[in-house]
Amino acid sequence: MRLKAIVIAVGFCAVGAQAKEKAVDMSRHAEYESGTVMDRIMAHKFEQWKIKLASGALNNTQWPRLSYTKCVNGFAEAVQGDALHTFRCKNMDLYDFINHATIGSPLATEEGATGSSIWGWTDPRSGREFIAVGMYQGTGLAEILPKGRLLVLGFLPAPAALGQHALWKEIRAYKNYMIIGSELEDHGIQIFDMRKLLTINPKEAPVTFSIDDVTGHFKDLPLGRTHNVVVNEELQYAVSVGAVPREDACGAGLIFIDLKDPSKPTRLGCNAQDGYVHDAQCIRYRGPDKRYLGHDICYGYNEDSLTIYDVTNKANSSIISRTSYDGASYTHQGWVLDPLNQEYLLLDDEYDERDAVGPAKDGYPVTYIWDIRDLQNLKNTGFYKATNRGIDHNQYVIDGLSYQSSYGAGVRVYDVSSIPADPTGTSVCEVAYFDIYPEDDAEPGGGTVEFAGSWASYGYFKSGFIAVNTFERGVYLVKITKRERCQRIYA
Repeated sequence: MRLKAIVIAVGFCAVGAQAKEKAVDMSRHAEYESGTVMDRIMAHKFEQWKIKLASGALNNTQWPRLSYTKCVNGFAEAVQGDALHTFRCKNMDLYDFINHATIGSPLATEEGATGSSIWGWTDPRSGREFIAVGMYQGTGLAEILPKGRLLVLGFLPAPAALGQHALWKEIRAYKNYMIIGSELEDHGIQIFDMRKLLTINPKEAPVTFSIDDVTGHFKDLPLGRTHNVVVNEELQYAVSVGAVPREDACGAGLIFIDLKDPSKPTRLGCNAQDGYVHDAQCIRYRGPDKRYLGHDICYGYNEDSLTIYDVTNKANSSIISRTSYDGASYTHQGWVLDPLNQEYLLLDDEYDERDAVGPAKDGYPVTYIWDIRDLQNLKNTGFYKATNRGIDHNQYVIDGLSYQSSYGAGVRVYDVSSIPADPTGTSVCEVAYFDIYPEDDAEPGGGTVEFAGSWASYGYFKSGFIAVNTFERGVYLVKITKRERCQRIYA
């Protein structure tokens, strides 16, 4: 019998999580396939940012550098008496903050937004920790010093004329390289060797690199732009996803890139069978479905479906399954709970709160739980909800904890280790957070359903530091002070 978990205390998240997988709604699918839904979401984001720009809220130079601030009684008061520098928090302290202008991007889109993605790299020899920060003008490069301060070392400019879509950067690591994609036309995918940072003299920093200071530059994209980049380091390739136009032969789906020689990235093939792919996770299959053991599997987040691909043969990949769910509005991103035992997966929908549909109709972000033990027959077993109103965004899972950037709610950390025992999600709880957007704290439910605050975070560092990038201000460096466990009783 499936065990039922009852949460007793720590950061209660969900109650009676009823969920249901279903076939893709073909009566609405044409809106997604044509790009109408994506265009509407993008337009809404730009509209919101224009309003904030007019108020002066998006001038990132106004935000001063912050110092270590302890989370006390649910607040980190970085500037005494200043509401805009008083951050709601739980089990997480602030160590540093630097604005985007200082990191290398004083300019922003005409709507005023500056920051986007972020990723990190640790030098295996010295243990030194570095971040690559996606911004409008390019990529900022900084080191996290042992005491938790950021040292800006360099800046890599965007390799194309700046435009509205230059804001969109997505960054992932491949060995000692950063793989940098953008929605900016003609940007391509930059491959930057992070070892260049090891020899920079702090007294001479920051160094501005030229666009030629990259190891490789992949340009074989229809318009030179990509919505996201995905890396399978074990199998030595990257994937461009969302490389419009949708009418291209690859359909803005999966475009596979050989990284065996990072100086000469080459296209291996593509898959357009389910059209546009917004994000994906591609890993060697190590799960209970013996039909696919050892295969190369991509979990695709395809606007209105969770689509599973067998991409073992990059020139002839195929779809295994394609599944939607109650409340589907914009299937955005997700992560396998345990890559070494692929039984469950977490999925976030970026627009269900805005559309007020399904379990997110009250504006509290929902993360959907999937049983993926049978890759041909996926089951949406449950979900869990945030403790504040807002919109959930990018997440990843480390050692039973999901780190999720939830726009205005900042970085939120959930204990998801109970899911294999209780896949309804009832026993998941929030164990830590740092809310980097105080502007909406006084709103009903503790936040607003809008696109503000944190885009992404990176928390894989051995030191425990978590780097958080934001649209408006800059980069925060925070750290969990205590790992609480959800208290639960199984009945």
